[in-house]
Amino acid sequence: MYDRDTVELLLLALDEGMGVTRAAREVGVSLDTARRWAAGMLPRSCAAAPRASGRIGADEARTTRGGARVKKIEIGALYEPPETGPLAEMTPDQIEKLLLRAVLDDLKGGGSHPLSTPMRSRCELGERLRLATGLPTSTITRFLEIPRSTWYYHRSRPARAGRGEALRPLVGAAFEECGRRGYRAVHAQLRRGGVRVSEKVVRRLMREMGLTARRGRRRRWSSYAGETSPAPPNLPLRADGTHDFRAAAPNELWVTDITEFRLPSGARCYLSPVIDCFDGRPVAWSIGARPTAGLANSSLEAACATLAPGEAPAVHTDRGCHYRWPGWVAICEANGLARSMSRKGMSCDNARAEGFFGLLKQEFYYARDWRGAALGEFMGALDSWMRWFRSGRISQGLGWMTPDEYRASLRRPV
Repeated sequence: MYDRDTVELLLLALDEGMGVTRAAREVGVSLDTARRWAAGMLPRSCAAAPRASGRIGADEARTTRGGARVKKIEIGALYEPPETGPLAEMTPDQIEKLLLRAVLDDLKGGGSHPLSTPMRSRCELGERLRLATGLPTSTITRFLEIPRSTWYYHRSRPARAGRGEALRPLVGAAFEECGRRGYRAVHAQLRRGGVRVSEKVVRRLMREMGLTARRGRRRRWSSYAGETSPAPPNLPLRADGTHDFRAAAPNELWVTDITEFRLPSGARCYLSPVIDCFDGRPVAWSIGARPTAGLANSSLEAACATLAPGEAPAVHTDRGCHYRWPGWVAICEANGLARSMSRKGMSCDNARAEGFFGLLKQEFYYARDWRGAALGEFMGALDSWMRWFRSGRISQGLGWMTPDEYRASLRRPV
């Protein structure tokens, strides 16, 4: 069933001299239907008494059980002329015809029938009609069956799009500053800089800009060399087989391990950090070209140098050979550290250290192109990233503060 406006639009097009074939195509009806209407065989709703009302919006009509549409308002209220200006003396019928003629002109210019287009296109047509006719917004929205809230929403979209364009460089800069992480970290970084924007907008802009956090890869290198000496107890292990890596205060529980980086040049770099389980802060680290006992020992010695008198954390490791050799054991005994070691073949037993390595490689290693980088250059960049992790990388688990900021907040008087 075609509505009355469609019939009148086609008849108006024929009156303007448009051919039946083109008029049918522009209005969106079949050629046979257009020919019947041109011959006077109009639909039953249009063949009845002369029209006494204008277009009925969805909020201005209701359908009875028999399908008849019942008007609630009169045409004078629907097509009310403006109070001032050249259109003030027009009758409602003249205003309706003016709108139909404007729609016809839009169709001739390549437009679509208003009720066959999405709401956004209909609002764009309404804006063109408003500018072409000078009619008030209420008349335009009722004629095109556009809710007023929808009309004003789409009119504000250009301003929203302009703000999105202005946010793009800020989002890109925040993405780099936070270490090429996900949208939550980018959103938090923007808020720290005083930029108020929703997470959904940040996520959409990152998707449009192609900014994605890199995924980690599986570790291949292993320091396990067999059971060369008795293993100490697994202190974080619970009775149910899971681990509790939580710490109530700094320097209660440390974890450490060694990870490998392979450069495109064929060189390899190794990192041995000591991580505090209280807040994930790297206490100390060593970087070298070989995974030697000296690499592991030097990072532990540097971490012990930060301890205050009376502090003696437990240090948890995997079953690597570095943590069984006399040098490592002597450092632990000299500083009162309680040794802890994972179960054999259970890499998840040192999940806190593995998690740090996964984050490190995702944000630092895989997120960059290391082709042409010398080993010394890579080591310097890795050391800088570790320092930045402590003083510049914000974390949701720390209330979007850096580890150093979080430690400083604990020392502030309440």
